[in-house]
Amino acid sequence: MTPSPTLYTVREIADTLRIHSRTAYRLIQEGKIRGIKVGSQWRVPESSLLEYIESGLQAPRSKEKDEKTGSKQLKLPI
Repeated sequence: MTPSPTLYTVREIADTLRIHSRTAYRLIQEGKIRGIKVGSQWRVPESSLLEYIESGLQAPRSKEKDEKTGSKQLKLPI
């Protein structure tokens, strides 16, 4: 028997990414994070969340350094 995929709620996605739940909801609605609608609620497979995070890690990095810390920052496509 195949194990069922882990599905996350909008709130769990927001908590994981440390963003507001409305921002997470918008990312899902816009298709930036792939999700499925179950009734009136969104669910996001773990693989979709990992793809979104990976896309932020693979994005071209800016050569500009943060003026305050002197370090480079990765940005997720929000």
